[in-house]
Amino acid sequence: MSFGGFGTFNCRPFILGLFDTFPIGAQLRVGMDSAFWIGNFGGLQDGVALLTNAQLFSNVGSPIDGLRPVVRIPLRQITFVSQ
Repeated sequence: MSFGGFGTFNCRPFILGLFDTFPIGAQLRVGMDSAFWIGNFGGLQDGVALLTNAQLFSNVGSPIDGLRPVVRIPLRQITFVSQ
C-alpha cells in the first residue's frame, strides 16, 4: 500500500512531513549534501520540492549561483529544511 504516494517516489517519507507547517510563499532554507537553497516555498509536486526566487549557497554560506525563478529539488536529496 502506498500512503500518499510515498512509495512511488523512492524517497524518505519523513521528508514530506518537514514541509507540513510551512505555508506557500514562506522563505525556506533547503539543504542538500554540499549546499543549500534559500527561496520561497512553492509546494511539493511529483517527488520534488519547489522553491521560487531561489539562490544556491555553499555550506560555508557563499553564493554559488544567481537567483533562479523556479528550482525543483528532489525529495531524496534533501537533508534539512528550516525557515
